[in-house]
Amino acid sequence: MSEPWASLPGVLKEEISGCWPSVFPEGLPGWLAGDHVSEADVAEAVSRSLFLRQTLERHPEQIRPAVAARPLTEPTTEAWLADRWRDYLQNVDSEPALHAALRQYRREVQFRIIWRDLMKWADLHETMAATSAFADTAIDGALNWLYERACEDFGTPMGDDPVTGQEAPQKMVVLGMGKLGGRELNVSSDIDLIFVFPSKGETQGGRRALDNQQFFIRLGQRLIQALDQITADGFVFRVDMRLRPYGQSGALALSFAALETYYQDQGRDWERYAMVKARVVAGDQRAGEVLMASLKPFVYRKYIDFSAFESLRSMKEMISREVRRKGLENNIKLGSGGIREIEFVVQAFQLIRGGRDRELQQRELLQILKELQELELLPSRVVSELRDAYVFLRNLEHALQGMEDKQTQILPEDALSCARVARIMGFDSWEDCLSALNEHRSRVARHFADIIATEDQDDADEGGVDDGCYELWLAEMDEATALGWLEQSGFEDPDGSYKRLTSLRDSRTVQTLQTQGRKRLNQFVPLLISALMDVENPSQTLGRVLQLVEAILRRTAYMVLLMENPGAMTQLVRLCSESPWIARLLADTPLLLDELLNAESLYSPPAKEELQDDLRQQMLRIPYEDLEEQMEALRYFKKAHVLRVAASELKGTLPLMKVSDYLTWIAEVVLDHVVDVAFSNLVSRHGYPRRADGSACDTDFAIIGYGKLGGIELGYTSDLDLVFVHQADPQLATDGEKPIDNAVFYTRLGQRIVHILSTQTPSGQLYEVDMRLRPSGNSGLLVSTLQAFEKYQQEDAWTWEHQALARARGVAGCDDTLKAFEDIRHQILCRQRDKASLRQEVVDMREKMRSNLGTPAARQNDVFHIKHDNGGIVDVEFMVQYLMLAWCPEHPELTQWSDNIRQLEELGRAGVLPVEDTERLREVFITLRSTIHRRALQNLNSQVEGGAFTEERDYIQSMWKKVMVE
Repeated sequence: MSEPWASLPGVLKEEISGCWPSVFPEGLPGWLAGDHVSEADVAEAVSRSLFLRQTLERHPEQIRPAVAARPLTEPTTEAWLADRWRDYLQNVDSEPALHAALRQYRREVQFRIIWRDLMKWADLHETMAATSAFADTAIDGALNWLYERACEDFGTPMGDDPVTGQEAPQKMVVLGMGKLGGRELNVSSDIDLIFVFPSKGETQGGRRALDNQQFFIRLGQRLIQALDQITADGFVFRVDMRLRPYGQSGALALSFAALETYYQDQGRDWERYAMVKARVVAGDQRAGEVLMASLKPFVYRKYIDFSAFESLRSMKEMISREVRRKGLENNIKLGSGGIREIEFVVQAFQLIRGGRDRELQQRELLQILKELQELELLPSRVVSELRDAYVFLRNLEHALQGMEDKQTQILPEDALSCARVARIMGFDSWEDCLSALNEHRSRVARHFADIIATEDQDDADEGGVDDGCYELWLAEMDEATALGWLEQSGFEDPDGSYKRLTSLRDSRTVQTLQTQGRKRLNQFVPLLISALMDVENPSQTLGRVLQLVEAILRRTAYMVLLMENPGAMTQLVRLCSESPWIARLLADTPLLLDELLNAESLYSPPAKEELQDDLRQQMLRIPYEDLEEQMEALRYFKKAHVLRVAASELKGTLPLMKVSDYLTWIAEVVLDHVVDVAFSNLVSRHGYPRRADGSACDTDFAIIGYGKLGGIELGYTSDLDLVFVHQADPQLATDGEKPIDNAVFYTRLGQRIVHILSTQTPSGQLYEVDMRLRPSGNSGLLVSTLQAFEKYQQEDAWTWEHQALARARGVAGCDDTLKAFEDIRHQILCRQRDKASLRQEVVDMREKMRSNLGTPAARQNDVFHIKHDNGGIVDVEFMVQYLMLAWCPEHPELTQWSDNIRQLEELGRAGVLPVEDTERLREVFITLRSTIHRRALQNLNSQVEGGAFTEERDYIQSMWKKVMVE
């Protein structure tokens, strides 16, 4: 028996000789190895790719006719791809048959593209062009077939033709973003799409008229399923729709006018960056040309726009934080000197000068690099190095992905994979391959820093640090001298500070640090001691900061970050001086030190719209199916923004009402995203739940916030009181290949949401979730239909549940479902009630709470519980809730608010209480809540000394007597 693998290196030779009999049990078939392909070629190919080997092993009946139709030695052209799709399309007579044909088509095309790429029979240009053309063909082919069936089901959408202005049939325009738009798609990549249609209107010729937007949303849902859903034949492409306006929470399909208005009024810098590569990849190409022309002014400004540098820097900093958080230094796309930095350099020039230099208004990166050289915007040497690095990195990326047809940019660690990649890249060893890679990356990183990166911060001025800081840490002074120096330097507890520093220095962890880590620590601690001398409580602050130091002893890159950014060191010491809660937060999540780099943003927390945009950007690179990484990223997002709120409160730039607003917005933005993630995850498995008319639900699901969340009064450690409702038909099932009952779908959705929020991960818990306020409490269904929720509130709810409803509001989910909930809430609160019996029930419930949660009588002279004792916050809340339930029937405008402050203001306006009383109640309520907030930042509970707040407590008790007793 011949050994076609004889020329392979050792580890690959051993691998192929062992698997050859199972791949070719009857010997190497003649249809594979013959005139065009040698036996050695086959051995070489299957040694380089597990995907190629498994495809030959499992699907030879499909590969044989494909190879016969076009030898593997022939290039993969756009025309051939179109011809092959027409062959597959001949046998498609149903949606399941379409799904099967697309997936089999993919298997054949992937086999050809990956074979030619890994064998180096195709250059980078052919591989990218063929993969992109395959995607175009698959998307357009699926769309055309589905559009015809949708017109049969719903009628043909009609509206103004964007070219002629006359009424005409409307077709979808599919925009491909990112590498698909630039015809630079990876061999195993997801695709970023945006669905657009020309104009508003209705369908004609169907059983009933359907709004154009609804038609194209349903068509879009079917298209995504055709491409993305995993079946027995696999999938075609992972489809990512998050680049559309408003991301996952936005409409799936938008009219041209709506898209233009969004980008004109709300388009962000990063969306300009994304639109640079946008291209019509499927659907109505003629209409698409009109759309792209209308969007060009958004992308390319008439003037030279240097602001692009700053926005690209911000995006790069965000990616760098992600790289540090995930440990992605070996990621050839996102890591330093990777593909993304080359893309940033090129697109920076496009965004800055593209409006003036129209040669830059192209999509292909290598072509734009050429234009940058010809326009003399970059020196030829820089262009040459960037071009060579890009080709090397993209070829390496295809090698990594082609081995298993898997989307990855991470360098391998096992010997077999390293040998495969080295062989594919033409190196004799992995070490040689790695050496070449590092050379390219270092050049790219240098050019990126020269062109885009922020200016180097001045190194910390070590000359300004007292020598005593070094002598103290390095044990160059005896204990007595050290104690004297500490006292003279303002440390209020010299002995305690000395012992803490000595304990750290002598700890086993420090003693076993490697040379570089020990060197960095010895540079860092003296700078820290020096910074501590500028705060009022240096000894106390030292104890707090050392929690962080101990957490980063094995991750000394954080010390470098603080040493190279003296401003960040100053912020660290100041914040830890003022709040042990912040000190613990930073110690638990050292990555938050990144937030200290920019003092301006640290003390300017973003409003809700900016929060949504920030989260959307952070999540764009994380697939929805990667639930673990989604959960980690959400936890970092929440902590980072809560830190900014806490820092702002300590500095005095945010009053109490704003603090609660911001903390509530953070929760709402997180909840919206969690609903999207959980819903998409379930839809990918089971399809969309359906409404009574059979149409697919958008989500038709809502989260109702109760308690502090509903009342916009969240604190730093508040849990979330939630209720889940939906509007789907509980008697129907989902429309996927593995359908489940709608009721089961929504129960799983609720479980998934609670899991994402409350599971303890390495980064902790996102939020503690309390679901006990749902209908029938813990014994009730996790998710109710809106009809069941309304029936329960009308017929079975207790008075205390209606009290809770006064503070409830919709916080996340489907707009229609949220509106329907608000209507139900309004009806329930406006129901006529007997005021006397209502008041007695509220008083009884308050007494029950006080006896269970308040301070025992024997201790009331010593302790006052700000929340639960007589004259505390809960007294105010119960008074407001009673007044709401008693007076909403006569003043229905009271229901518009769910928070105590605005409810009090509205009660005053309505004349239910004198305005002077509502104003005074509002003041004392804010005073007490502010105290709880400040104490939380000091890690203190809500109990204060018994003589505190006597004036406020007396007033609340007098109002309680006036409203609830007399």
